[in-house]
Amino acid sequence: MNTTLKLCTTLLLSCALMTNCNNSGKPLAEEEKEAVEQPDTPDKYTVIFDTDANNELDDQHAQIYLLFNGNDFVVKGITVNATHSGGEIANHYQEAERILKLSQLDGKVPLYSGANGDFEEIRNRIYDDDFDGKAAVDFIIEEALNIKDQKLVLIPVGKLTNIALALLKQPSIAEKIRIVWLGSNYPKPGEYNQDNDIPSMNYVLSTKAPFEMVTVRYEEPSGTAAITVTQAQINESMPGRGPRIEDPITGRHGGTYHTFGDYSVSLFEHIDYHSEARERALFDVAAVAVIKNPAWGKVREHPAPIYEDSVWVEQPENERKIMIWENFDKESIVQDLFHALDNPVLVTTK
Repeated sequence: MNTTLKLCTTLLLSCALMTNCNNSGKPLAEEEKEAVEQPDTPDKYTVIFDTDANNELDDQHAQIYLLFNGNDFVVKGITVNATHSGGEIANHYQEAERILKLSQLDGKVPLYSGANGDFEEIRNRIYDDDFDGKAAVDFIIEEALNIKDQKLVLIPVGKLTNIALALLKQPSIAEKIRIVWLGSNYPKPGEYNQDNDIPSMNYVLSTKAPFEMVTVRYEEPSGTAAITVTQAQINESMPGRGPRIEDPITGRHGGTYHTFGDYSVSLFEHIDYHSEARERALFDVAAVAVIKNPAWGKVREHPAPIYEDSVWVEQPENERKIMIWENFDKESIVQDLFHALDNPVLVTTK
């Protein structure tokens, strides 16, 4: 992160702390205060990206966006998990591998298979030699234990199974990590990532690991569901974007592709649309974007709730606090994705 951006971020946060007011000028309720402690801003964030890569199309765009922001991120590796719409874990691994190839980082950034099943199915087997998700879970633990001078940022953009299992197996990593999760319609019920493994989310919420919820909120302007692009926009803007690889990938829907931009067109061609505008949300991109530039979303501190019987249960006296991200700068985030594709700076692992 450059010095100018750090200075601007510091000044914005200072102003927020001094005013401690909402847009109407009224003091915020105690549990809804703007965060008084923001995460440290190192020159580069050290991260692990945890993805259900074969679900929809936002995971692929978030992964390429991360891999092309080498001025801001060190990527220790990518882990995958399986959610219902994306098939078995092998499908998610293969899709994440395609994106690594399109980024010219295949074989350079490690890729690990994670949980195919859910938290409750796996939790009693975490000390077995071959438990479901072992490669990803053990990798997360190892990298968390080894990190120095900053927290390891985990960016899960699917279910939280791998993260919860790592915390269960090695609770001491809680103080070594920062979790920035794309998921939940909070304070409303539902949401795909959340509903794929609710017990894993509740377990993470019960730990002391710093936890940030990058909200989805379907059909509402305040969540990442509002960060949309149309198929027409992709067809016009994406062809040929990104570095050209010599040996093309075969896409999940067939066809061969030398650039991510061309593959993006294919992904948008084969996705379902739910409106005449033929638009899709780039939910997961926002989780990476607000780490890179916190000014692209609004964040507040809140006592950690729990999800029971399909509703959020508030715990106002809970000393455990989480951060909730909302009200994202759609235009800046989408434009920065395009900028990264046109000006890629490949990440390293160190």
